[in-house]
Amino acid sequence: MNRKIFRKAALAAALAAGVFAAQAPAYAWEPTKPVEFIVPAGTGGGADQMARFLQGVVAKHNLMKQPFVVVNKSGGAGAEGFLDVKNAKGEPHKVIITLSNLFTTPLATGVPFNWKDLTPVAMLALDEFVLWVNAEAPYKTAADYVNALKAGNAGQYKMAGTGSKQEDQIITVALEKTVGKKMTYVPFKGGGDVAVQLVGKHVDSTVNNPIEAIAHWRSGALRPLCVFDGKPMPYPTKVTATMSWQDIPTCKSAGLDVEYVMLRGIFMPAGVGQDVVDFYIDLFKKVRELPEWKKYTEDAAFNTTFMTGKDYVEWVTKAEATHRQLMQEAGFLAK
Repeated sequence: MNRKIFRKAALAAALAAGVFAAQAPAYAWEPTKPVEFIVPAGTGGGADQMARFLQGVVAKHNLMKQPFVVVNKSGGAGAEGFLDVKNAKGEPHKVIITLSNLFTTPLATGVPFNWKDLTPVAMLALDEFVLWVNAEAPYKTAADYVNALKAGNAGQYKMAGTGSKQEDQIITVALEKTVGKKMTYVPFKGGGDVAVQLVGKHVDSTVNNPIEAIAHWRSGALRPLCVFDGKPMPYPTKVTATMSWQDIPTCKSAGLDVEYVMLRGIFMPAGVGQDVVDFYIDLFKKVRELPEWKKYTEDAAFNTTFMTGKDYVEWVTKAEATHRQLMQEAGFLAK
């Protein structure tokens, strides 16, 4: 009897070991030293916050044997970070999180960089843009704000944004054209700084990403007027006592015919093997399965579209063409 029990236990253990071995990932490549996670933007902005979130959950769940080390390289509207990765050809221990300056920085400055100098890994999400005002401002709706712009003097209203000739200013120029009135655009280093300027009433509005302003919205310091997308954000959970992300109307519904979403994607240096790319794709897929990711993306109101491979390359190619057109219309292309 004891021998039967022993044999059954041994068989069960062997089967369990076999199942574990079948489930355990057999990577052709894994990092052998800390991985540098480049952020081509300042601290506190959406890209910085996402990179540090990823750094934290990867470490917490032991998803990678080596840690991510977040490094901000915001010089030259992110050119410092992009050139760093471009010049690290073949380096598998370096990744970069991108935003629209992937396109706007080389187009506006002429810096010798193009996204094709990098290896696309994955689109993690698309980020929204919201028109924000101070909660004590008299504008309750986007229409109120538009009417104030139309009635005011040229340059009277100040719009704060991250950098010059980048996504925030592109949206501002599109808004100006729709309203028919110039604004004064005030650039800052990162989205965190931009939000603080609006809280302090040093500017009249911003077009910050949700994650860059949510804390100030929750605290009652800021008010969202509309989202620059074709449909409302799909998150019904209340952020404040009275509003959810889903409750914010589209800017189009208020007569502001402006749409814009921004990439939150991962790239690597050129010349890395497919086994390296596959490791990071699998890593980010694991992150997306975590409850922390679900909460993070809901809090930040991300569009959680995920892409890799050919689909990702095609999306980036089209996005570059769109940005070239928008920047040409705004007069932002390098001469």
